[in-house]
Amino acid sequence: MSKITQLQEIIDSSDNIVFFGGAGVSTESGIPDFRSESGIFKSLEKYGDTPENLVSHSYYLDHTEEFFNYYKDNLVFNDAEPNPAHIKLAELEKAGKLKAVITQNVDGLHQKAGSKEVLELHGSIHRNYCQICNKEYSLEYILESDGIPKCECGGTVKPDVVLYEEPLNNAVLSFAIDYISNADTLIIGGTSLVVYPAAGLINYFNGTNLVLINKSETPYDNLASLVINDAIGETLSQIKV
Repeated sequence: MSKITQLQEIIDSSDNIVFFGGAGVSTESGIPDFRSESGIFKSLEKYGDTPENLVSHSYYLDHTEEFFNYYKDNLVFNDAEPNPAHIKLAELEKAGKLKAVITQNVDGLHQKAGSKEVLELHGSIHRNYCQICNKEYSLEYILESDGIPKCECGGTVKPDVVLYEEPLNNAVLSFAIDYISNADTLIIGGTSLVVYPAAGLINYFNGTNLVLINKSETPYDNLASLVINDAIGETLSQIKV
């Protein structure tokens, strides 16, 4: 039996599916993983530092203008469109099969594809708040600002994106744990499962089917009911809802 057939059977027999996704879900929409080898090379060559440092809380505080230059250049891809993975997940939710999408991505493509219950562990580029008065600003405002985006009150407008050295939102995390611990099937896609604490969420799953779809191996492959080493969009596009 092919792996796609196995995945189809798992989905057909499940009615409480949760999807947990990482950068690999968005690479098929043309959004590069800034932590990949080429992303690291680019950041060292152009900005003289690693991606982890360039999107850290301390770098944001100490080199705010350079932070925004890197951020706009490497984390914002406003023209990106949902790919077959985003679209299929939205269809599975509409059909009542999928209960939630938990994502490490900040691009908002799941919502753009029509998903309703999306838990954004690392926040979103589409929400931006003044650090003084908390007024909300659009992504367009950030992109059109020269240098450091400023609020009318004079405060800096900071993206609602979780930077390195910053904690995850506890409410989002507890919702994610709740969904995963109640799921009968957990599909994990486009993540190597090495970024903590998000990767630790897999330990809360006690359902029947753990499915891993990732181009490379993950530390959890031996625990999975099904492992598919392929692109997530390519894989999910073959599933019938």
